[in-house]
Amino acid sequence: MSTHQGKGERSCVVTGAARGIGRGIAERLVADGLAVVITDLDGDAVGRTAEEIGAVAGLEQDVRDSASHQAVAAEALRHAPLRAWFNNAGVGWDGTLAELGDEQVRGLVEINLLGVLWGMRTALASFDDAGGDIVNTASLSGLGPVPGLSVYAATKAAVVSATMSVALEAPRGVGVHAVLPDGVATPMVAQMKETGLAKALVSSGGRLLTVEEIAEAAVGLVGSRRVLRTVPAWRGAAMRASAMAPSLASGAMGLFAAQGRRAARR
Repeated sequence: MSTHQGKGERSCVVTGAARGIGRGIAERLVADGLAVVITDLDGDAVGRTAEEIGAVAGLEQDVRDSASHQAVAAEALRHAPLRAWFNNAGVGWDGTLAELGDEQVRGLVEINLLGVLWGMRTALASFDDAGGDIVNTASLSGLGPVPGLSVYAATKAAVVSATMSVALEAPRGVGVHAVLPDGVATPMVAQMKETGLAKALVSSGGRLLTVEEIAEAAVGLVGSRRVLRTVPAWRGAAMRASAMAPSLASGAMGLFAAQGRRAARR
């Protein structure tokens, strides 16, 4: 994102930004001269991150609470007109549907999907006549079957669907986008079960992507007409193909898992 205005003349919000992809996005936006408000469920960590990267505010937020988004928007608007909102907060508990507990299933749905819906709705209400951009952090898993991440993948598929629909609902001058990364070297991926199928599939792309790569892709969507961006592009094509014939995908998933386990041992 290029900038022709000074810091404080445009504001933006990044949720789930104490660490990982959210922090990477926020760092790029601060470097571009925006007044950046970052949020996270971990209030202490997001406060420290705000100080370290030069964000104008680091707020504790539970994205499941719709009213919390309005408070975040009010803080951003205190600094400058809102121009971008990044719905990045999410959780990635791995396990089959049968393995996940009730609270994990509820948390995945409420944080990964409801949090994005509340954020989009608040951003749309907070942009002025100059418009703005919404960027949602989805996942490649939202494009096809991912055994071992069934609930997570379902929430990300819903985010992809909502992004496409809201992009058509949004008023002129407002862009709605989603970035769909393959496996990224983040604490969320590091915490997956080492011997689990999900960890193997996430690692099957040959290497884990870096936070910086995804932050660049996400920020690069601002101001563009592109709605969805998969990273890397070739993996997006492979996932879409598996979605077209899920009954035939089990063999490919076995190959991907074996490849991922080999990559993890390197």
